[in-house]
Amino acid sequence: MIPEESRFASDPAELLPEVPGLPAGWQVGAPDPADRFDVAALTRLLRDHERHGRGWPGSGVDDVLVEVSEHGLRMRENLVVRDAAGDIRAWGSVHDRAGGRMLFVHIVDRSLEGALADACSDLLLVWAEAQARSVGEARGLAVQQIDTGAFEGDRRQEHWLRGAGFERVRRWWQMSRPVEAGETELVPDPDAWSDRGVRFRRLSDGERPAEADLRAVHLVLEEAFRDHFNGREETFEEFVHRLEEDPGHAWHQWWLAEIVDGEHPEPVGALVGTLSEGGTGPGGSYVSYLGVRSAARGRGVARGLLATIVADASRRGHDRVGLEVDADSSTGADRLYLDLGWRTRYVTESWHRHVVVGDLLPG
Repeated sequence: MIPEESRFASDPAELLPEVPGLPAGWQVGAPDPADRFDVAALTRLLRDHERHGRGWPGSGVDDVLVEVSEHGLRMRENLVVRDAAGDIRAWGSVHDRAGGRMLFVHIVDRSLEGALADACSDLLLVWAEAQARSVGEARGLAVQQIDTGAFEGDRRQEHWLRGAGFERVRRWWQMSRPVEAGETELVPDPDAWSDRGVRFRRLSDGERPAEADLRAVHLVLEEAFRDHFNGREETFEEFVHRLEEDPGHAWHQWWLAEIVDGEHPEPVGALVGTLSEGGTGPGGSYVSYLGVRSAARGRGVARGLLATIVADASRRGHDRVGLEVDADSSTGADRLYLDLGWRTRYVTESWHRHVVVGDLLPG
């Protein structure tokens, strides 16, 4: 269930001791999502962070609003560091993602150097640790994981995370595949088609899908990812709420695969996609989730779902389909994507730290 109130502490003063190194007049607090200058400043920070990390920016205002808007704050909390002129120079965001897993965004202005940049980073890291204890205690946990990310090769970020006790635990290939106009014919119809006893169908033309279909997608993905790296149980309400927040969310990008050669259709695969704007060029599609139940593997379900979103993207005039794959997985999923035309554009990393939650430690 989605909590009525946030599990985080909203007052930075409750969590932060005096942090040395900040100049006189610098302050910490929460950003104002209604202030266009704050939102613009956070967008600049995020885009500059991406530019330094992978060579180009990709995020926009909508990505920032997911983190700071009132809609998202039941599951999130934010902290910013302002200089003496009131300009935002560092930003931290925490997300109560699922039981035992707290996501953490850690961004320090790239123009800051030396001791001042270190001080801003230290403040964000101390705050995140305290928030991990807050959300972990609210969930009744003994240990709370902090899960944050970095671009491969970002030495500054690696230095700060390693120094704060984080461990690099995983690498992720961020892959993209070009889409050609003729690929509209990859499948008979992205709305619905069948092959070898498996039916692939779009859940909606734009409206919220039927509750039973949404629950079927959730159950398929929960089973498919149960044994994957850092898999955490997520309630149906948490799952839908989180995906609806995505700036590229579109109900017509959800597909279900069902075995139909039995008495009743059996959901065995699901693909949740999102859309991205093209700016000055064509847009793109993105595979946020692709899962197949173990009992149905080997029946072409994953290939069929991927062909469906590519054909749909082609019909929409999109020029690419992106996805993320676990670079360290032993499942061989990367071979499927390579075989179907996906190539790695850049690599990201997962860094974890496990925080003991006060008196709840066993024993």
